[in-house]
Amino acid sequence: MDAKVQKKKLGLKERYAAMTRGLGWETTYQPMDKVFPFDQYEGIKIHDWDKWEDPFRLTMDAYWKYQGEKEKKLYAVIDAFAQNNGHLGVTDARYINSLKLFLQGVTPLEYSAHRGFAHVGRHFTGEGARVACQMQSIDELRHYQTETHAIGNYNKYYNGLHDANYWFDRIWYLSVPKSFFEDALTSGPFEYLTAVSFSFEYVLTNLLFVPFMSGSAYNGDMSTVTFGFSAQSDESRHMTLGIECIKFMLEQDPGNVAIVQKWIDKWFWRGYRLLTLVGMMMDYMLPKRVMSWREAWEMYAEQNGGALFKDLARYGIREPKGWKDACEGKDHISHQAWATFYQYGAATAFHTWIPEQEELDWLSSKYPETFDQNYRPRLEYWAKQAEEGKRFYNTTLPMLCNTCQIPLLFTEPGKHNTLGHRQCEHEGETYHFCSSHCQEIFEDEPEKYVQSWLPVHQIYQGNCFDPGTDPSQPGFDPLKAVLEHYRIAVGRDNLDFAGSEDHKNFEAWRGQAKRN
Repeated sequence: MDAKVQKKKLGLKERYAAMTRGLGWETTYQPMDKVFPFDQYEGIKIHDWDKWEDPFRLTMDAYWKYQGEKEKKLYAVIDAFAQNNGHLGVTDARYINSLKLFLQGVTPLEYSAHRGFAHVGRHFTGEGARVACQMQSIDELRHYQTETHAIGNYNKYYNGLHDANYWFDRIWYLSVPKSFFEDALTSGPFEYLTAVSFSFEYVLTNLLFVPFMSGSAYNGDMSTVTFGFSAQSDESRHMTLGIECIKFMLEQDPGNVAIVQKWIDKWFWRGYRLLTLVGMMMDYMLPKRVMSWREAWEMYAEQNGGALFKDLARYGIREPKGWKDACEGKDHISHQAWATFYQYGAATAFHTWIPEQEELDWLSSKYPETFDQNYRPRLEYWAKQAEEGKRFYNTTLPMLCNTCQIPLLFTEPGKHNTLGHRQCEHEGETYHFCSSHCQEIFEDEPEKYVQSWLPVHQIYQGNCFDPGTDPSQPGFDPLKAVLEHYRIAVGRDNLDFAGSEDHKNFEAWRGQAKRN
């Protein structure tokens, strides 16, 4: 009797190919162009999808095993943190406001990215790109969950964490990250990867995750540090997807270069504007600071990004249009943003404050050419006003940029006593912008941005009141009505940190913990 021939097991490379590229087929009932219409209409020409280099190189069974091990370690730390009242180990309750900003502004972006990658992955003809987008979509959903669980423990003890998803769709400063991803989600699949995988994940993500996680470690928040490290190992794969997508497009056809360059110009600037919130957090919201926004920008953007664009020059790609203005703005944007949030502290879901004298001195040392001249006098004046019982709140509504949706708070490059402002006419309406770059983005595709949901406009139009509200009643307080609609508890979620419920509780709990 002949011996039964044993089939040779597939090697790692062959098994990977069978479980990814082997999942695709040529359609017969409908032409491929009808099944995959979206990866052509942007004008990007792909001649050979087999040239796509898979950045993840993971099969789905290996992916689940790998992520499962990380989950066990992560939740062990989160549970230990919660059981041992780890929230009392942070340096100062002011720090928790940076977590509020992260949970309100960044965590919902992870869910938006999950939806975005699931959508665009469906619309690539190449199997390799589809598999990569599917895995990143699952990654982003996992990040949304773990960030919510890690930071959600603080919701048991502190204000400003109870309605993050509701706020994300309504509050003025959260329209900035929301508009970034809605802009990306309503673009084509190749532009989406340029926006999220390349411009945000590859060029700018280190400016978000590395300083934030380091700041959490410096301030005793091991729960947040752990989810940061757990996510960062995924981010390295996401960065690889970003650079692979760019190089793939550039290598496929010379006609792709001009299209990709325009996208890089647009999405670098949109990402840079979004990171204003991170710069403010680094310079003003961490009681123990790791580095300044200026130092982080020089390390992660100028050095790393500069080297990247030198490498891409061989494809005909130059640095983004707004690069020089962004590098010049590193001395200013965090201070201008904090001044804005301090003024509008009644309309935020976190607390603000004037830095202590030692912190002002730190800012002077980190920004020797600009802080004492441009920003310190204003902060010291506001501090004096607060001591006299006249804490300053701005009760007007700011003009918003129609592209990035940030209030017009930035100054002109090289003229830091002059507020930046541009405007243009479109179909009889006037639109306003914080910079020439935002104006150019609008003018390139105005039909997209005229539909923007601008919170200030919505308030003026009466769309931010609860049903049944009557603004014509005598003594009607529009700010109070808007905050009720936002579900912001006045005096608990907002206003000054000093004397707040969070401040008082933390001091009492910390004192009790020490006595015990």
